[in-house]
Amino acid sequence: MSIKHVLFILTNTAEIGPNQRRTGYFFPEVAHPYEVFAEAGVAVEYASPLGGTPPEDGYDESDPAQRAFRNSAAIRRMANSRKLSDVDVLDYDAIFFPGGLGPMVDIANDPEVKRAVERAWNGGKIIAAVCHGPAALLGAKREDGTPLIRGRKLTSFSNEEEAGYAQADVPFNLEDALRAEGAEYSSAAAWQEKIVVDGHLLTGQNPASSALLAKTIVEALR
Repeated sequence: MSIKHVLFILTNTAEIGPNQRRTGYFFPEVAHPYEVFAEAGVAVEYASPLGGTPPEDGYDESDPAQRAFRNSAAIRRMANSRKLSDVDVLDYDAIFFPGGLGPMVDIANDPEVKRAVERAWNGGKIIAAVCHGPAALLGAKREDGTPLIRGRKLTSFSNEEEAGYAQADVPFNLEDALRAEGAEYSSAAAWQEKIVVDGHLLTGQNPASSALLAKTIVEALR
């Protein structure tokens, strides 16, 4: 089997909301998928709307996978993430949007992100996102101008989860926004593992779902 390549597309947003809450990508939602991909021999590269070092949130020193990623060559490569507009997503087998609150600001609205999602979709590539990462899907269109996610089954961080986490900080509820664009949204109980596969769209609900989502991507790549 030839080596498969996954492009992580990360947020550049370091704070969010009226209280300037510090944020970024959610560390375990990069570290756990990276561990899965590395073990499967899948190559990982990194991009972000602005390029450079993506801000982080939620690092837990007690988690071996996070500790390993913190000390890896991979995180040093991520510190030089490529500017998304300089990347052709068709050079990859899959694109993956980790969560964190940061994506609710830039990934949710950035035109280059929308173009990347649409190009990957039309090219038959795997599009995967976890937690707040599915914000990337908002505003993306099919070739006929309808929302890309209309009628598509997916999941994301739920209203129930947001109510206990960052309700005062986020500009909107992701579950509501996905439903408003016509997605067939479903979720598990708060903080429980859940993924949804709909063709080449793969989504995970929350941090607990990130490793399973990565394993599902690996299976789909095979």
